[in-house]
Amino acid sequence: MNRRPLIISLLAWLSSLVPALASEGGGDASLPLNATPVFESFPYISNSMLMVWLAVALITLFCRAATRKMALVPTGFQNFAEWLVESLYDFLASLLGDYMVKKTFWFFASVFLLILVTNWIGLIPGVGTIGRYNGHGHIVGFLRGGNADLNMTLAMGLTFAVLWFYWALTENGIGGFLHHIFAPKGTFHGLMLAMMIPIFLAVGVLEIISIMIRPVALTFRLFGNVYGGEQTLEKLMALMPAKLAFLPALPFYFMELLVGLVQALVFMLLTAVFLRLICEHAGEKAHH
Repeated sequence: MNRRPLIISLLAWLSSLVPALASEGGGDASLPLNATPVFESFPYISNSMLMVWLAVALITLFCRAATRKMALVPTGFQNFAEWLVESLYDFLASLLGDYMVKKTFWFFASVFLLILVTNWIGLIPGVGTIGRYNGHGHIVGFLRGGNADLNMTLAMGLTFAVLWFYWALTENGIGGFLHHIFAPKGTFHGLMLAMMIPIFLAVGVLEIISIMIRPVALTFRLFGNVYGGEQTLEKLMALMPAKLAFLPALPFYFMELLVGLVQALVFMLLTAVFLRLICEHAGEKAHH
C-alpha cells in the first residue's frame, strides 16, 4: 500500500490549520521565504550566509583534525576521513570513469560535504529561533538553514553549469560538443540520412533547452526540499504548547536527518550524471 499520498494530504491539512492558529496566538510560525540581514548596519550579511560560513568552518576544522597527525595505519579522524573520501571516490568513479573522476572529484566531494553539513547543522536547536526582534515584532534568527535560501542553491547550480561547459568543451572540443548534441546517432545513408538530419537538429535544440534548464531544476529541487522540511517542522511545533512543541516534530526531525543526506547525494549524483552524458568518451584517446 502506497502511504505517500496519505502523508502528503496530512501535511497539507496541518499546513492549512497552522496559519489560523498562529494568527490567534499573535505570532507567525512560518519560515520567511527570503533570508534576512543579521545586522541592520550590514545588510549584505544574511543569516543563511552565516550558516554557510559556519558549515565551511566545520568542514575545514574536520579536515585539519584528520590530517594533523598522519599515520600509515589511520585512526580516529584520519580513519573516518579516509573512509569517507575513498567511498565517495569509488562511487563517483563508477559513474564518471577513472579518467574524469580524477579531474572532477574535488568539486563533487566538496559540494556533497557542503550540502550535507549545511543541512544537518540547520537542525540544531536554536537555529531560526535565537535572534533579534524586527520592527514588526517577529524574530529574525541569527542563523537560518543555508540551503533554505534560494540564493545559495542557485549559486551552486550556476557554478556547476559553468564547470559543466568548461569540462564539456575541454574534453570534447567545440566540434565534438556540437557533434554530440546535433549529429545523428547511428549510421544512415542516402535518403534516410537526409530525413534524419532535420530531426536530430530539432532534437539538438531540445537538448540545448534541457541543458539550460538543468541548473534551474537543481536549484529549486534542493531549495524546495530543504525549505519545505524546515517549514513543516516549524508549523508542527506551532500546533503545541511551548513546553510540548518538540513532541509532534520529533519524528520529522529524525526524518530530516535522512533527508539532508539524501539531498546531498541526489545533488551530487545528478550533477555527475549530467557530466557523464556529455563526457562519456572522455579519456579514451589518452588511454589508447
